[in-house]
Amino acid sequence: MKNLILWTFFVVLSILFLAITTTTDTIDSQLRFDGENHLSNIRQLTFGGTNAEAYFSFRQDQLVFQSTRDEFECDQIFTMNLDGSDVRLVSTGKGRTTCAYFLPGDSLILYSSTHAASDKCPPPVDRDRGYVWKLYDEFDIYLARLDGTIVKTLASSPMYDAEATVSPTGDRIIFTSLRDGDPALYTMNLDGSDLRKLTDRKGYEGGAFYSLDGTQIVYRANYPKDEEELADYERLMKDRMLRPMRLEVYVMDADGSNLHQVTQLGAASFAPFFHPDGKRIIFSSNYADPDRRIFNLFMINTDGTGLKQITHNDSFDGFPVFSNDGKTLVWASGRNAQSPREINVFIADWVE
Repeated sequence: MKNLILWTFFVVLSILFLAITTTTDTIDSQLRFDGENHLSNIRQLTFGGTNAEAYFSFRQDQLVFQSTRDEFECDQIFTMNLDGSDVRLVSTGKGRTTCAYFLPGDSLILYSSTHAASDKCPPPVDRDRGYVWKLYDEFDIYLARLDGTIVKTLASSPMYDAEATVSPTGDRIIFTSLRDGDPALYTMNLDGSDLRKLTDRKGYEGGAFYSLDGTQIVYRANYPKDEEELADYERLMKDRMLRPMRLEVYVMDADGSNLHQVTQLGAASFAPFFHPDGKRIIFSSNYADPDRRIFNLFMINTDGTGLKQITHNDSFDGFPVFSNDGKTLVWASGRNAQSPREINVFIADWVE
């Protein structure tokens, strides 16, 4: 009788394990496209709305991200656990926000917001001039607690201050600012002091991240290549607009030296992020299908060799971020969307 009970117990456990494994494999296969061999155990963390730019906390147990959802007409900042639970609003709920990041200790975050200028969302970009990005002058960078309380203003000028991220070594912030009339990269201490300008080339520079050891910086840039592009760039910049149809990836040392171009794809390549080994960069690009504006994730060595396509989505994959151990990838994707323009946050195990 005892043996029968034990046998029955193990049979039940085996059936439960098989059911769980089968369900997980089925969900993963529905979210993963053919050829995505570097991704496994894909999980969808958000459902509905537009969700993007999800970045790990220093303890690697939370994500901070921006989302247009529920009653909000434009992006606000939220946090959530790595399984998508405990979603909390951490911005003011006013204005438009972007580019949030945890600070060491994970009790504070920074993000950019227009709430000081108006409680309402700023007017949408003028599409009569084609597909353009708007660099709102109203964006300033704030330091806030996780209960939403603003601690201080970290960076403020009459022009655009945004796209801030924090070095994994926990000592510097890098961000993009228009304060000198052209969008350039600046760094500062965690309290906003010791402001330094790193770049001074005509054109847009932004979306910068430090390598895991803090010695390198990767960023996207649009440098006009001829007089026609320069004239178009300057016309748009007068209205704080940017045409992001040709963005390339660049790498430099943390002090701005040893700058070199990584990609030469002639496409919209953006959201570059270092692999923890500091030798590879993952980024989003429409390089494979520029006419349809389909974006996928690619990986490339820092010397520009070894370009490899990582995702094979027929809509959008962007904003990829590795965990510090390189075992997990988080990104935003249009896969499994239930409505047009829906973008959600996904997480997967990284397979070398």
